[in-house]
Amino acid sequence: MGLNIVVTVKQVPDTQHVGENAMRPDGTVNRSALPAIVNPEDLNALEEALRIRDRIGGTVTAVSMGPPSAIQALKACLYRGADDAILVTDRRFAGSDTLATSYILKCAINTIGDPDLVVSGRQAIDGDTAQVGPQLAEKLGINQITHVSGLIDVSEGTITAKRSIEGGHEVVTCPFPVLMTISAQANTPRPPSVKRVMAYKHIDSRECELAYENTYLEPELCSETGYIKEWNCESIQADPDRCGLSGSPTRVKRIENVVLTQGDLRQIPNTQTAICQLLQELRDDHIID
Repeated sequence: MGLNIVVTVKQVPDTQHVGENAMRPDGTVNRSALPAIVNPEDLNALEEALRIRDRIGGTVTAVSMGPPSAIQALKACLYRGADDAILVTDRRFAGSDTLATSYILKCAINTIGDPDLVVSGRQAIDGDTAQVGPQLAEKLGINQITHVSGLIDVSEGTITAKRSIEGGHEVVTCPFPVLMTISAQANTPRPPSVKRVMAYKHIDSRECELAYENTYLEPELCSETGYIKEWNCESIQADPDRCGLSGSPTRVKRIENVVLTQGDLRQIPNTQTAICQLLQELRDDHIID
C-alpha cells in the first residue's frame, strides 16, 4: 500500500556535558557551548518508520527544525535509510518553546503534503517535556498514539501499537493519518550504513523555492539532487509572530547541575516490622509503588 511517513528529528545538546556556560542571559540554551547529538528517542522513531516502510513500502522524510548545524542530524537519518531530508531553519525560529516548535513543524509538514504517518521521539533530552508530539498532532488535526513501546500491526488504513501506561501497557488501534511518539523500549536503532555514509557525508543544505499551493518547483529527492532541502519562515508560510521567542510563552529562569550525593546513613534492623516501616516510607516518598 505504501505510506507517506514523516519523522521529526531534533539535534540536542549532550546533557551529559552541561557546563556553567550552558545558558544565555535571556534564559535560552547556549547550544554552541555544548556538544550536539541526535535526540536518542528520535533515532527510535526513525527506526520504527524505516521498519514500516521496509515492510509495506512508502517513503520516509526526515524533518528537523533548528540552526544550520542541524543538518548533521538529518545526515544521520540519511545514513540510516531515510529517503529525503528537510531542514527548517530561520533566525526567527530561535528560542522557540514547545508551542512555537510544534507550530513550525505543523507548517513544514503541511508544506510537504498530507502524511499518512508522523513519527516522533517520545521526548527530547534537553527539555524532557514530551509535549511537541501531542501538540503537533493537535495542530495537524490527526489522531495520536503516545508512548509507543512496540508496533503490533500495520494494515490497510489502520495501525496497531502497544503504548506504555502507568502500571502496564495497552493496545491501541487507530486509523490513518496518525502521529506516534516512540519510546526507547520500542526498538534498537540500526547503525549507519557505510555505503550511505559515503554517499551523503559531503552533501550540504540548499534553500528551496516553493511554487503556489505548497508544491515544489523541483520535486526531486535529496538522494538525486545531492543536497538537503532548506526551508525558512516564508517557505512554510508560517506566521513570524507565532515563531521563536515572540510565539513562546515559556521562560527558563535558570539551569542547574544536580549532583546526587550520599546523605545520612541509616541502619535498619533485620526485623519484619523495621523492613515494613522502611517500605512504607519509600512508598510515601513515591520511590517505589
